[in-house]
Amino acid sequence: MTIWLTNTATRTKEEFTPLDPDKVRMYVCGPTVYDRAHIGNARPVIVFDVLYRLLRHVYGAEHVTYVRNFTDVDDKINARAADTGRSIGDITEETTRWYLEDMAAIGALEPTHMPRATAYITEMIAMIEDLIAKGHAYEAEGHVLFAVDSWEEGYGKLSGRMVDDMIAGARVEVAPYKRNPMDFVMWKPSSDDQPGWHSPWGRGRPGWHIECSAMAYDLLGDQFDIHGGGNDLMFPHHENEIAQSCCAHPEGGFAQVWMHNEMLQVEGRKMSKSLGNFFTVHDLLEQGYPGEVIRFVFLSTHYRKPMDWTEAKAREAFDMLNYYYEAVGDVPLDLSLKPDDLLVKALANDLNTWEAGQQLHGAAVAQHAMSGWSEERALKLKRSAHLLGLLSMTETEWKQSIRRGADLNKIGEHLFGLRQTAMETKDFSEVDRLKSALIEAGVEVRMSKEGVELVPGAGFDPAKLEGLE
Repeated sequence: MTIWLTNTATRTKEEFTPLDPDKVRMYVCGPTVYDRAHIGNARPVIVFDVLYRLLRHVYGAEHVTYVRNFTDVDDKINARAADTGRSIGDITEETTRWYLEDMAAIGALEPTHMPRATAYITEMIAMIEDLIAKGHAYEAEGHVLFAVDSWEEGYGKLSGRMVDDMIAGARVEVAPYKRNPMDFVMWKPSSDDQPGWHSPWGRGRPGWHIECSAMAYDLLGDQFDIHGGGNDLMFPHHENEIAQSCCAHPEGGFAQVWMHNEMLQVEGRKMSKSLGNFFTVHDLLEQGYPGEVIRFVFLSTHYRKPMDWTEAKAREAFDMLNYYYEAVGDVPLDLSLKPDDLLVKALANDLNTWEAGQQLHGAAVAQHAMSGWSEERALKLKRSAHLLGLLSMTETEWKQSIRRGADLNKIGEHLFGLRQTAMETKDFSEVDRLKSALIEAGVEVRMSKEGVELVPGAGFDPAKLEGLE
């Protein structure tokens, strides 16, 4: 199986040839852990989770190493600690746990390694010392900065920017101790109330960019196969990673393939708290959207195209997943089976998840259309969906999870209580009101003397259940 990937560094779709097929290595920039992950943060997680699954399928799970880091030392974390009065350790521990729970809920496999920046301070200091010794970095007023003009031949190639143009652009910190406006901080001094570590340049903490270079080198070596992240990281973060790493280890080539996913919108607009369209993954889960619905919506758009999250897409995704789960029933996942060839081929064509989804849909339609339910077709469909991180449950588990996620059991109990009261008072107005609201949300209401059963149906919209009682 040949995999083709679009390499940001060359601006072309290339045949992927790992440096060592027995040791395929991938690094993806992870979160800064100071708050809940918003839905935009989830896009690279899902994109590179699908790539991870594909690489494991093609090369064998034991031959693929996936690293995704946690930034747990950062000024945003410091500010959150100051605002809340909580310790930095408590904040990062809690938000890291939140992140892992939310990413698991949307079907992401855990990477092979999930290093924390604070565990690699020694390695960062060693890399900085080496860069100073080689003339690529300098100390100034307690800071250590990378000298961009020491590597002008390589700086800017990933993002396609000229150094002079970048100086006039945004995201460049101006400081009097810089020799060049483009020079970036690798180490900075810490005050007594900030986290800090002893170093040759005094007590301080690392800059953002150095952590990924140090962790990638320690866990993957001086060159590895794939480096991924959102395209908002291309400059300056990834550009700076390349400069540091290639100057520290010129014998290696750092990442051979660079992949970047496009950004996310909500209802056609940039996600923003001021616009009232800012959502975390946890928000959507709390509103009753199953994690697989969130994932399905993300996979419906190619990773290199802007993605628009809409309620209409979420409702459509829910209906489709209901349809697929009815097609597979309660069969188990059998990884010994071969997934659908056309679905694998679609993923191998630069992660074309939309086309892969079409193949999955076709298989589900065939299962429904054929005379008689086929366990063989169901097993194949479930195995194929696994490459996309979908259909991870049985149909029974899926239906149970929907009821739990949307609080349908609780609402059903409340409706049953209202009905019991109405039988005595002969006033069914509240029963009718709640029943109508449930039907409006796409829920089938089945009432009997024994109880109330609420069944999500076509067009189910969990957002309409919020505050319903």
